[in-house]
Amino acid sequence: MILRLALASLLARALTVGMTILAIALSVALFLGVEKVRTGAKASFADTISGTDLIVGARSGSVQLLLYSVFRIGNATNNVTWQSYQDIAARGDVEWIVPISLGDSHRQFRVMGTTQGFFEHYKYRQGRSLEIADGLVMEDLFDAVIGADVAATLNYGVDDPIVVAHGIASFTEHEDQPFRVAGILAKTGTPVDRTVIVSMEAIEAIHVDWQSGAKIPGQSTPVEVIRQMDLTPKAVTAALVGVESPLQTFALQRAINEYPEEPLLAVLPGVALQELWGIVGIAETALLAVSAMVVVTALIGMMATIFSSLNERRREMAIFRAMGARPGTILGLLILEAMLTAAIGALLGLALLYAGLVIAQPILDSAYGLWIPITAPTIREGVVVVAVIAAGAIVSFFPALRAYRMSLADGMMVRT
Repeated sequence: MILRLALASLLARALTVGMTILAIALSVALFLGVEKVRTGAKASFADTISGTDLIVGARSGSVQLLLYSVFRIGNATNNVTWQSYQDIAARGDVEWIVPISLGDSHRQFRVMGTTQGFFEHYKYRQGRSLEIADGLVMEDLFDAVIGADVAATLNYGVDDPIVVAHGIASFTEHEDQPFRVAGILAKTGTPVDRTVIVSMEAIEAIHVDWQSGAKIPGQSTPVEVIRQMDLTPKAVTAALVGVESPLQTFALQRAINEYPEEPLLAVLPGVALQELWGIVGIAETALLAVSAMVVVTALIGMMATIFSSLNERRREMAIFRAMGARPGTILGLLILEAMLTAAIGALLGLALLYAGLVIAQPILDSAYGLWIPITAPTIREGVVVVAVIAAGAIVSFFPALRAYRMSLADGMMVRT
């Protein structure tokens, strides 16, 4: 009976109730959407590199090593000598190792020297491999493979020329040794999208006429001569390492960190990623707090709406009392109305969230590499819906208590 009365009362005030429901729905959708994006961003962040057991570089900090080797942010404090790299590669517990050489750039995009093994062993998003969207992996000394963002931003295609600049923010270019775009990688949503990839030998080739970071005046070695030279690298910036057995990972890490020939650092990517996320994850907490305040604001708005409607409903309340309704019934009726309003709003917000995900998922994946899986509503989302309904009952208690205290005479009295 009281449920039917509550529904009839809500329908009688359809416009006001509808606006309140919409406000709650949008706030719940925003709150849950922020949570979805937060967890999706964290998963994508952690999936930037997978399948790599260790990252090796010169001794510095684990976050710094991760930043410049994986995210192409910052610079290495020092390089790793080629001899040390070979010593690590020769160990029996190393299944594979891929060198990385950084330092040059092309129009603000980082240039990375590596080997064919990078395309084979670099994984992201739980084991996905790099794919060539157009062209081929570099075959010639001066071939380059570019990321999807590089191609889109600079409007490059296969066979277009690329001139690499010396350093990160340098105006000096290696004009004598231009590269050719051999292939364009498919979008990954990782720093690879913003990277120009060349061979380790190519990095050595473009620096033949350079010494101590500057071009030797008047010296320009012909490309034909460079191709005949021994272009074995002298050093690498970092290396990605795969271990034969996971049980050997920590032993190998300790051996590299205690390497006697030069100070080296080996870090576990997952541990370093968690440490980095702990630093940058403060923003997610702030964003979540803001979205929670939006929900609170919508509930307070619902309470204000109930308060404002009490004066209009004085006669209605008095008629209920005259027909034998107890004050507790009036209290329960108003609380039930608020709970129904909050429940409809919360469920509508959940529906809006998943409708938005269906539309936004492919857009976010292609544009930003942010993959947000569409799954059945989680327990956490169910808890949010229940919490909103409970909060609706709580905020409605105060106006309902006021209605409870209204007397029959007050309800029937005509105020002038």
